[in-house]
Amino acid sequence: MVEGMLALVTGASSGIGLQYATALARDYHCDLLLVSNQEKELEDVAQNLAATYGVKTVPHFADLSLPEAAENLHEWCVSNGYVIDILINNAGVFFFNPYCETSMKRIDLMLQLHIMTVAKLTRLFAADMCQRQLTEEEASQRICGHKRMRGYILNMSSMSAWMAMPGIQTYNATKAFIYNFSKSIWYELKPQNVGITVMAPGAVDTGLFGLAPNLRKLAVALTVSIPPEKLVKRALKKMFRNKKADTPGFINWLSTPILKHTPDWMLFLAQKKLRPFMH
Repeated sequence: MVEGMLALVTGASSGIGLQYATALARDYHCDLLLVSNQEKELEDVAQNLAATYGVKTVPHFADLSLPEAAENLHEWCVSNGYVIDILINNAGVFFFNPYCETSMKRIDLMLQLHIMTVAKLTRLFAADMCQRQLTEEEASQRICGHKRMRGYILNMSSMSAWMAMPGIQTYNATKAFIYNFSKSIWYELKPQNVGITVMAPGAVDTGLFGLAPNLRKLAVALTVSIPPEKLVKRALKKMFRNKKADTPGFINWLSTPILKHTPDWMLFLAQKKLRPFMH
C-alpha cells in the first residue's frame, strides 16, 4: 500500500476498468481519476469507491475516441493540478464482423481509441513522469518488493495481437500496435526510472463469449481463460515490478508461437463457422 499516489484509469465505469479502479483503491490505497464516456455510471463508481475505501476519487466524463481527446485530458489534468503517478490505458471497444461490412464510423472509433489515444496519452503523461523528481520519502518506498519509480503506465493488449483472424481484423491489428509500441517504449523509459507494462491476456472470464457455466469453469481451470479480478491483480503486480510484457496462463503463453503460424485452411474453416455470429 502506498498512500497519496494518483492513478488515472480509462474506461473505469465498468468491466476490467472498474476492476482496476477497485484494486488500486482497495489494495494500494491510490487516489483515483476515473475517465469514461458513461457519465452516470462513472459518478456512481467514484462515489462508491470513495465511500468504501476512503480514497479520493475524481470522475471525469470524456469520449476518448475523439481526435483531440488525449490532449484535452492531459491539459485538463495539468490545469487542475492533478499529477498522475499511474496511467492505466484500459478503454477499448470490440466488434466482430467482416471488414467490408463494417461502417467507417466504427473503424474510426476503434483506430482512434486503441491507437491514437493510447499513443498520445502515453506520450503526454510519460513525458511528465520523466521530469518528475521523487522526494526522499517517495524514493524510499517499496511497492510489490520493488523501489517506487517516477511513474507507471499499463497498456492493455490481447493475445489476438498474434492472430490473423477474420472478423476481428481491426481489433487484433490495433492490439498488435499496442503490444509492440509498449515494448519499444519500455526501453526508452526504463533509464528514466519510469515503468511501462503491456498485458496481453487471452480470454477473460466474462459473459462476452456466451459460454455455458461449466465450459467457463473448464476454461478457467485450464488457464485458457482468466477471471477479471485475477487478471487485474496480476497486471498491477507486473506493472509495479516494471515487467515489460505479460500473457497470463501457461497454455496461452505456450500457444503464442502456434497462433502466429495458423494454417490458412483452419482460418477459412473458422470464418465459415463464425460467420453466423458476425454482426
